[in-house]
Amino acid sequence: MDGISINLAQQADPKGAPSTLRIYGNDTYQTKFRRSRPIDAPRARYTGFKNETITLRSGTIRREGALALTCDIVFERDVAVTLRDGTTIYADIFRPTGDEKVPAIVAWSPYGKQVGGMSLDDVPHRVGVPLSATSGLEKFQGPDPAYWVAQGYAILHPDTRGAYASEGNVTFWGRQLAEDGYDFIEWAAQQSWSSGKLALSGNSWLAVSQWYIAAERPPHLAAIAPWEGLADPFRDMVNRGGIPNLASTEAVIATCMAGNTFVEDMPQMAIDHPTINEYWEDKVARLDRITVPAYVVSSYSNPVHTRGTLAGFRSIRSKDKWLRIHNTFESPDYYNPENVRDFRKFLDYYLKGDKNDWQAIPRVRLSILDPGHEDTVNRPVEEWPVPGYPVEKFYLHADQTLSNEPTTTSSNLSYETETENSRITFTHAFEKKSEVVGYINLHLWVEAIGSDDMDLLVLAEKRDKDGNVLPNAAGEASSTTGLLRVSHRALDPDLSTELEPRLTHKKEELLSPGQIVRVEIGLWPTALRFHPGEQLVLTVQAAPKAPTKLDLGFGVAKIPVPARGGTFKPGEKVEIIELGGGIDSQPEFVNAQRVETPASRNKGTHVFHLGGEYESVLLVPLAEVS
Repeated sequence: MDGISINLAQQADPKGAPSTLRIYGNDTYQTKFRRSRPIDAPRARYTGFKNETITLRSGTIRREGALALTCDIVFERDVAVTLRDGTTIYADIFRPTGDEKVPAIVAWSPYGKQVGGMSLDDVPHRVGVPLSATSGLEKFQGPDPAYWVAQGYAILHPDTRGAYASEGNVTFWGRQLAEDGYDFIEWAAQQSWSSGKLALSGNSWLAVSQWYIAAERPPHLAAIAPWEGLADPFRDMVNRGGIPNLASTEAVIATCMAGNTFVEDMPQMAIDHPTINEYWEDKVARLDRITVPAYVVSSYSNPVHTRGTLAGFRSIRSKDKWLRIHNTFESPDYYNPENVRDFRKFLDYYLKGDKNDWQAIPRVRLSILDPGHEDTVNRPVEEWPVPGYPVEKFYLHADQTLSNEPTTTSSNLSYETETENSRITFTHAFEKKSEVVGYINLHLWVEAIGSDDMDLLVLAEKRDKDGNVLPNAAGEASSTTGLLRVSHRALDPDLSTELEPRLTHKKEELLSPGQIVRVEIGLWPTALRFHPGEQLVLTVQAAPKAPTKLDLGFGVAKIPVPARGGTFKPGEKVEIIELGGGIDSQPEFVNAQRVETPASRNKGTHVFHLGGEYESVLLVPLAEVS
């Protein structure tokens, strides 16, 4: 592979793993690492290492059926970048021809800068993004060079620390990633082709990284555009509500990343440190340090990104910030031509100084989900959370209804946790057309029989008048969820609000036999419209244990690329290689390193006390609409 060699036996050897990580306030924090999946594993889909500069010609393609280039593109491959600690990472650069200095957009992730371990082809129907909509030169969930170079931008694809041929070890978010991003941006700003103005863009990991890098305040970072990305891995992903959920993180490490060295073992750190400590504090994005212009995009349906994206928008101190909440999935929204043009107007304003009408765009645009009818998209509002939605109280009654009227009679409902029917539902049918917009909070009085803890999942969803689930535009149930391990029930009184309880996660408070405690379970934000007769259904259930053997199937699709690299003319006979591997082609040690999700705290009986002194109530931001 042109200077990059791999020894699989050495890769599987656990010896030599680093033991410390730079976090804020500690340069040598004790941290677990594991061996990365090797870059010559079939599902890593590595195109090889080759330092070269070529011109990709207008009209050529990366693969048959993909979007053709509309201009010549200078493609600099495997460009070395030295970080402050001497580590070398490698980047691909796509930029316009000629001598004009141009702004640049950075796509920051460890998923590979050409093809890599993740591709839309791995997902059924490419999640609604047609092959013809992108060129195939784009990084997974990043900006497409075929479009952006034609608009006068450079696109930068770094393989971040430890990814593929880059030196060092892959780290999850926090100080090390933030400082690396700072160094890369400042390096790029000094290149001969650079105008000195850079932006960050992309979905998921590419979005998450932006909160951390922007908080370091690199002088040449002119704007960010986080398109759905968490801001607190402990609360948003691996330990939401205090319940360990390592499935998605394990799947990302095993099936989405590859490198020559090691990767930070965040799942093991979640096992070793199940409450908030300095390691997890390092992973909380320092949002209040961000002041650059921001174009923030969210949805209500992402099980990892929704809360953090909206928290990011609310908490950053940027004077110029915009929020758009869509009604589909992140990838089709990101590549939707109308949204790309909208985003381009933002970048043209802040990176090129164009005097367009961007400042007239509403600061907040949201969607109202209305499954069974028609969603409202891009409704302009004053701010988020949206003002004007009074808090409605729905009391939980023993007849499993939600009522605006409390009851003075005490009662209880229960289920056995180890049965298929370990849940209770409560229903409210609307008499008038109404909207629920914002954050929801459930106050419950709970008791465990046969256990000293409870793992609870709460679901609020819209159903039709007959109680049938109504899928939204993304094809999913129109719902929002909340999670809580009852021993993590302690609230931060300074940060908690009526609709948003903030858990401290500093310690566990186990239950005693017969003890009844009040808990608050915050549900992630949503926006749902209800028509007369339609139902709001609240489900309280034993949270299921998420297995860590999840394989998302990334790296399996066979992606054709020209063997010589670059692009080719449509119909031209060139040697094509296919990158990708079978579902079982993972090196054995990769899956052997996965950690098991800790045992559920659920056993025995969950009892929920209602009425009288045990006022269990659902707080909902709700308004009647015409």
